[in-house]
Amino acid sequence: MFAGIIEKKTRVLETEKKGRILRVRVEKPRTWKLVLGQSINIDGVCSTVVRTSAAFFDVEYMPETLSKTAAGSLTKGQVVNLERSLKYGQRIDGHPVQGHVDASTPVRELRALGKSKEITIKPSALLAGQAVLHGSIALNGVSLTIARKHGPNVTLALIPHTLSSTNLGLLTVGDVVNVEFDHSASYLAGLRKK
Repeated sequence: MFAGIIEKKTRVLETEKKGRILRVRVEKPRTWKLVLGQSINIDGVCSTVVRTSAAFFDVEYMPETLSKTAAGSLTKGQVVNLERSLKYGQRIDGHPVQGHVDASTPVRELRALGKSKEITIKPSALLAGQAVLHGSIALNGVSLTIARKHGPNVTLALIPHTLSSTNLGLLTVGDVVNVEFDHSASYLAGLRKK
């Protein structure tokens, strides 16, 4: 479980495909002590540390993850968001984020509003039904609030701090982002269909 509050931005050092599994090496923040099996949220994807050293850590992605997320398009030098999993009793400043990405989708529109910015995405019609106006959503692991919904389009307003402390400030139109909808809203939407 994560809070959607990004702790660090860092870079992908290398990627390697081994059969149907993708191994990704990520630059490790200097002060982080990681252990094998630890969960790390990388751009919204709950990832397991499979190797660690003083300078990097490795994670692996299975075909299911590669089919639902943008993990398969990670490239050397790409900036990614990192968050370590929460500890029991720790205060949550964002909203509960599981790291179970619902879908990846391209950025449809970016609009500057002074030092702030609006990002519009268009999830599938099925998933757009789970987006609740002023409800929670996570984009690349970042806890956000839905500012507007218009048809299947979902617009998020980003403050300058979010733009500078996460990789969302680097996005351009067409870039693919990982999306996790509020799971409470998802469950309620499922109940309504029954």
